[in-house]
This record gives sequence, C-alpha cells and structure tokens, in this order.
Amino acid sequence: MKYRKLGKSGLLVSEIALGNWITHGAQVDEATAQACVHAALDSGITTFDTADAYSETRAESVLGESLKGIRRESIELYTKVFHPTGPGHNDRGLSRKHIMEACNASLRRLQTDYIDVYYAHRFDATVSLEETFLAFSDLVRQGKVLYIGVSEWTAEQIKLGATLAREMKVPFVASQPQYSMLWRIIEAEVIPACEREGIGQVVWSPLAQGTLSGKYAPDKPIPEGSRASTTAGSGFFKRLAGQWLHQEVLQAVERIQPIAKECGLTLPQLAVAWVLQNPHVSSAIIGASKPEQVEENVKAAGVCLDPEVMRQINNILNGVVEFDPSKTG
Repeated sequence: MKYRKLGKSGLLVSEIALGNWITHGAQVDEATAQACVHAALDSGITTFDTADAYSETRAESVLGESLKGIRRESIELYTKVFHPTGPGHNDRGLSRKHIMEACNASLRRLQTDYIDVYYAHRFDATVSLEETFLAFSDLVRQGKVLYIGVSEWTAEQIKLGATLAREMKVPFVASQPQYSMLWRIIEAEVIPACEREGIGQVVWSPLAQGTLSGKYAPDKPIPEGSRASTTAGSGFFKRLAGQWLHQEVLQAVERIQPIAKECGLTLPQLAVAWVLQNPHVSSAIIGASKPEQVEENVKAAGVCLDPEVMRQINNILNGVVEFDPSKTG
C-alpha cells in the first residue's frame, strides 16, 4: 500500500480506501462485512469511508463494530451528513441543528470520539453556507472533527465554501466526487478549483458501478446480484449502474480487457490504477462484498501506467466518456 497527502493538508491517507455504501448493513451480513474490513487492514488500507444515511444508519454501526479493538490513531475514518436519517423535518440537510445532532449520532454508531474527515454529503441550497460552516467550525473546535470535506459539490460551491473555511479557520481539505475512466466530469472545473484551494480528491465508483469490472458483457443478461440488478435504495443503484449498460459502452470496455492483461492486471485493477494516475486524486474508494475483492483490488496501489497505455485507453473510450461538469451531484 502507498499513502498520499490529502490535498495540501498534513493528513496521509491510503491510496485505496474501503467504502461501505451498499454493502454493510444491506448487501452482506455482518460477519462478511467484518471480514472485508479485516482484509482491508491486512492489505494496508487505513482509510475507511461511510455515511450516516448508508443502509439507514446501519452501515456506520457495522463499520464501528468491525473496527472495534483497532488502534484509533492508526486509521482515517470518514463519514458524511446531509441525507435523511429519520422521519423528522430536521433529520436532514446542512442546518446547524442537523449537523450537530448527526455528528453526535455518527460518533456513537462508529464507537469513536472523533471523525477524521466529515463531509457535507451534498450541497444544501436551503441553508446559508455561513450557518453550515459555523457548525463545522464548532465541531472542529470541540475536537469531534479534524477535517472538513464535501461530496458532489460544483466548482463554484467549493470556491464559496473554501472562502468561508479560510475566514473561520476550518481545515477544508477534501472533495469526494464520482470519478472513473467513464465519468470524468470533475476534470474541467472541480479539480482546478480544488487545486487552487489545496483540496484533494477522494473519489468514489472508480469501477463505474461495476461496469469496469467486466461483469457486464455485450449481448448478455445482467448477472444476478449485481449492482445493475439490485432493487436496494429504491432502485437508485440499479439506475446508476444502468447508465452504462449500452452496447457501445460495453463493447469499448471489452476492448480494454487485453490492455489490462498486457499490464499484468485484471480489468478492475486497471480501472482503479487509472484513477490513481491523476495526481490530484489522494485516494480511490473501493467497495467489496467479500474479502477476496479487497485483496484483489488493493493490488492497484502503487501501479504506474505507461503514458502509451493511458493513450490507448482514451482512444478506445472516445465517444462514451462523460465530461459534462453540469452533471455534478
């Protein structure tokens, strides 16, 4: 495993992080979830990503239980706030009330005294940024949060947040966007904005919801149990994966398989390694429903792809890559 600075902060994070978006508390049982976490630790992963809304708060609880007994200072723990966590009208958003209450609830579920990076899971246009960042500032001063991040914010929203963060002396260091060979919308605006502000990218879905795993083949049925077949999350995951299930995309992905083989990598390893070639990416989040997937994908850490390989990938995917920054969030 290799470790990188998170933006211009002093925080080192593992190049590959383990996330538990759809797995813990939903797709896999607790014993398997714990096995995945332990496989990650054994592989050198120190960075773990979750959110209070994942599996209706169960994902945080499972992760907290899985990390019990691990030296707290040896890991970096991320979670998020914004999406609904209960039936009440204040159980959502980025108001001061919800942020403070949600943070305390996350700490209890994660069985920890502090969160390394606390993300605003989405932008909240109904609440002033001043109110949101004042709440974040107070959490930092209280020692409950060490650093602040945002997920799926536009470049303009990030600039506004960074200005407030400087005024309030809040360490705003991370952006968590979707990023893969197929989804590159952060390259035009978000990455340049973050570079100016010293903010690093911790990217999710480097396998494009499984499309870059090779499991979806042209002219073949969708595999049972895959992201594109699940009804979890009211079908959200199915829709997210489904955007890539077109013959043109699947045929292009199939043509990348030989490149991965020539590099001595599996297709998923190549996809994760591709993301990590971007110097602005501090860490890539992988998911896993079994320990073997962690052990396999972690081999992408430290891989340096030849510029010719990158060029070949770009040529093959030309015409099927999404670059439009307006699709942020």
